[in-house]
Amino acid sequence: MFNPERETLPREEIEKIQLVGLRRTIRFLKNSPSKLKEKLKDIEPEDIKSLDDLKSLPFTTKDDLRDCYPFSHIAVEIDKCARMHMSSGTTGVPVINAMTPGDIVQWGEIMARCLASAGLTKKDRIQIMPSFGLFNGGFGFHYGAERLGCFVVPAGAGRSLMQLKLIKDLGVTAFGAIASYPARLIEVAKESGFDFSETKLRVAVLGAETWSDEYRKRIEKEMGIQTFDIIGLTETGGVGLGIDCEAKEGIHVWEDHYIVEVIDPETGEPLSEDKEGEIVITTLTREGLPLIRYRTRDISKIVSHEKCLCGRTHMRLGRIRGRTDDMLKVKGVNFYPSQVEQILLKFKGLSPYYQLVIETIKGKDDMTILVEKAENGLTQKELEQLDLELYDFLGFRSKIQIVPEGTIQRVPGKAIRIVDKRKKL
Repeated sequence: MFNPERETLPREEIEKIQLVGLRRTIRFLKNSPSKLKEKLKDIEPEDIKSLDDLKSLPFTTKDDLRDCYPFSHIAVEIDKCARMHMSSGTTGVPVINAMTPGDIVQWGEIMARCLASAGLTKKDRIQIMPSFGLFNGGFGFHYGAERLGCFVVPAGAGRSLMQLKLIKDLGVTAFGAIASYPARLIEVAKESGFDFSETKLRVAVLGAETWSDEYRKRIEKEMGIQTFDIIGLTETGGVGLGIDCEAKEGIHVWEDHYIVEVIDPETGEPLSEDKEGEIVITTLTREGLPLIRYRTRDISKIVSHEKCLCGRTHMRLGRIRGRTDDMLKVKGVNFYPSQVEQILLKFKGLSPYYQLVIETIKGKDDMTILVEKAENGLTQKELEQLDLELYDFLGFRSKIQIVPEGTIQRVPGKAIRIVDKRKKL
């Protein structure tokens, strides 16, 4: 089982579990071989009298973990670990998370909860489209689906025609994927005459990228399904940290396994409910890589600690807007690519494939929005409306270049949204 009864615990019971888990994690880390214990040398578990004391503890950063590469941050001997996954390392030294057998059990539990929140049961057949490898996505979906009792189709990444064939031939009812991949499936389906209405598909669980509400509407309409936004990251144990439910009023975070704060990214001070800032995560049940106040760089807000319409009582986060290192600054204006996507996809004549190309021309920033047309493209009136909405949001004029379908390169893995040609000082 995956303890679904814990999803509806009273708030006071959740907080009791968190306090016990926080003290246990501090004790475990201090008695471990991990170099991260040095941050806690002046702190004892008994110093934590309430959850409010958490804010007095030091942060852990990605640089802290990179400095420990490969295994100096791991809290158990490596021969007690069963497997590892790691971050991509695209912006520096990768971070390895070595997992104990207990960590894998914990991962399966939270992923099973996520899939159940998306309406899956043991009667479902789920096709897993993230890769099975150093990236954690494929294995996370697999463990959760097995725990839930689903029939698993471990397709892995790519080969879109084969993915569609399996969906239809095997009676697949749900799939998991990185968020941008359904756009590719829809594109290949149109090219090959594939009709989603002739399948049993009803649910997609999507994550690993920021994706807008407008993109969600587009995917749900084209495929005739419901979509669910799942979150997680390698450092905190992989995909499965939380997911939204049918109410679509925030992402439930499994608080018996994690404590989530939202802080001001500049000052580090905790923010009140409904204030947007950086997500900080403390793990309560992880063994290989327990973390105290890990700064994720993801931007969101706490929506509510109140009981959801779905009956779950665990806190809800807003959908992730972007990362602190994804934020763009053009002509003095700060914004996230997902905010531009939200505007673009209001127009049916534009596809989900776009790029923001930023360069310096005559000493000044310049941004061109490359976006592929869909169907018949935009009328002149629609183009003028798009230009106006973008200007209202950005406060400056950007060039809009509508290009033929297939112009923007399709890449395996996460979509490339930003092409920044400016010289870095």
